[in-house]
Amino acid sequence: MDSFFNTAEAPRLDGALPDQVSGARRSDGLHETVAFGTNPGALRMLTYVPEKLAKNPALVVVLHGCTQTAEGYDKGAGWSKLAERGGFVLLYPEQRRSNNAHGCFNWFVGGDTERGSGEVASIHEMITAAIAKHGIDQRRVFICGLSAGGAMAGAMLATYPETFKAGAILAGLPFGAASTTSEALESMYSGRLKAAKSWGDLVRGASDHTGPWPAVAVWHGTADSTVKPINAGEIIKQWTDVHGLVTAPEEERIGDITRRQWRDTSGKVRVLDYSVPGMAHGTPIEGLGQADDGALGPFFLAAGLWSSLRIAQDWGLFDKDGHPRKSRRFSFLGLEL
Repeated sequence: MDSFFNTAEAPRLDGALPDQVSGARRSDGLHETVAFGTNPGALRMLTYVPEKLAKNPALVVVLHGCTQTAEGYDKGAGWSKLAERGGFVLLYPEQRRSNNAHGCFNWFVGGDTERGSGEVASIHEMITAAIAKHGIDQRRVFICGLSAGGAMAGAMLATYPETFKAGAILAGLPFGAASTTSEALESMYSGRLKAAKSWGDLVRGASDHTGPWPAVAVWHGTADSTVKPINAGEIIKQWTDVHGLVTAPEEERIGDITRRQWRDTSGKVRVLDYSVPGMAHGTPIEGLGQADDGALGPFFLAAGLWSSLRIAQDWGLFDKDGHPRKSRRFSFLGLEL
């Protein structure tokens, strides 16, 4: 049966403050765009455009975690390496310390997670600007994020669901899990339990959208003490309810990692769960030598699997052997586009 996600195991591949001038290329290959909209959330917009841009390229939005920068996250997660191979564009929204002292996206602040306001509106403006500038295929816009960035990726999927085909939430939290700092800490360290329908209603109430809904993948380490793994289960409850998924998941192993997938009534995978045994809080990478200079910042953890590549494969940007898939052969929901 056709599915949105590619189910093959991922192969192993080798894998500062922004400039204040719009379009300036930084040493890390990222460009900053200053004028992209009203920017109500006061975020920075950074993009990575490969030397060989594919025709009708995809767009991947990547949200860093707390204490991280766009540059640091790209270095560790390796998304720009994949963009060079696949010819797609990267968008890196970056938080300002004036918005959050720890550099976290404000996933628990109502004014930043409501459609048309704050940080989610800024990120949506960036996406709109990138689509117009780079000729993005609007059928292939994706988002992923780590920790607070993962929670904000979930907020984007809930508030602007029509924008995305799929998203990946790494060590994140359900949309609507908190509306105050104390609730955020409770959610992170203890988890907040709700019925699946209650979680789903929060997503359905975040916009006027009635479907189809973006596919969602959840990644979490079983030893995460910063954002407890119970949050992964609540995210899954939220999005399986949104998609109306009632059948039991299929389960398989990728090395030591447990992978579960939920299919809709037509057989297409709509929700995925990657549970990484013994892993603490962070982004799974193949090994600690993944960066070109062998040095990685915090929250990049060796798991024997390059999560960025696996996510890109699940989205259909690469095939099971790690080769880029051309846009004209991109298969979504069983249709060749």
